[in-house]
Amino acid sequence: MKLSIKTVLATAALAAGSLASAQQTLLNVSYDVAREFYKDYNQAFVAHYKKTTGKDVRIDQAHGGSSAQARAVADGLDADVVTMNTTTDVEFLAGKGVVAADWAKRFPDNAAPTISTMLFLVRNGNPKGIKDWDDLVKPGVKVIVVNPKTGGNGRYAYLAALGYMKKKGATDAQAQEFLGKLYANVPVLARGGRDATSAFLQRNTGDVLVTFESEVESVNREFGANKVDVVYPSISIVAENPVAVVERTVAKKGTGDLAKAYLQFLYSDQGQEIAAKHSIRPRSPAVLKKYADTFKPIKLFTVQELFGSLSEAQKVHFNDGGLFDKIYTVK
Repeated sequence: MKLSIKTVLATAALAAGSLASAQQTLLNVSYDVAREFYKDYNQAFVAHYKKTTGKDVRIDQAHGGSSAQARAVADGLDADVVTMNTTTDVEFLAGKGVVAADWAKRFPDNAAPTISTMLFLVRNGNPKGIKDWDDLVKPGVKVIVVNPKTGGNGRYAYLAALGYMKKKGATDAQAQEFLGKLYANVPVLARGGRDATSAFLQRNTGDVLVTFESEVESVNREFGANKVDVVYPSISIVAENPVAVVERTVAKKGTGDLAKAYLQFLYSDQGQEIAAKHSIRPRSPAVLKKYADTFKPIKLFTVQELFGSLSEAQKVHFNDGGLFDKIYTVK
């Protein structure tokens, strides 16, 4: 029996459609400055998953200010996983029933496979001579920083500056005065990490950018090496990068196993290496040692050490009517 060309084409189209429908797609909703890292990581994971399971998968990614991304997921954005830069954003989703209540116990290291810290990017040659947090409050120094009410980058910058003062033995009043001076030097608050970098480098705004250590690699890639100088302050903060499976989405899509495998791969040697290449500090001691030239020694403190938890800091400093609202005047 001969088949018509139309029948053959229709059969082929049906087969192709079935193949496409069989391919699982995963959406990772993440924070601003992690986009280049996840581009490389996703490519590695797709190859790993194909090799170990024989299955093809597609990974989509969406980036923005961490808190704005969390709100989008809470409002219905169908993320399979969230990879954030502050635990408060994942806790917010847990409170909404979107991720598991015990999300921090689902993966090692409190479900934070990588960490970062806050440092300064300054103009080439460091014309303002910026060396530490004290220099950010000097008259005439314009500081570019993320709004701590909308992005984890901004919250960590605020807490790093506050922690610096606490470590120096400042009273609460002295610390608040310091923060008031610092934010008086901020011409405009950025929405997220990438927006802050764009303001500093593309719009040539400000003298110093306070941002994640991981943003250094992004700047070098996008704008070319030696466009800025990197300044490590004497003291800074440990910024955990928490991850979680979005239970609401994976239950609907049937992607639970894929989502779990995707996040587990972050802890693999390959995943940790990719993070290190993007200036994101790996948890693996062996990989961290291998990239000792990338991660300069710096005195670090944890949020828990000085502020109890990010959730507690959120209530005191960043919720409406909190201490940040008292020290910052919208320009």
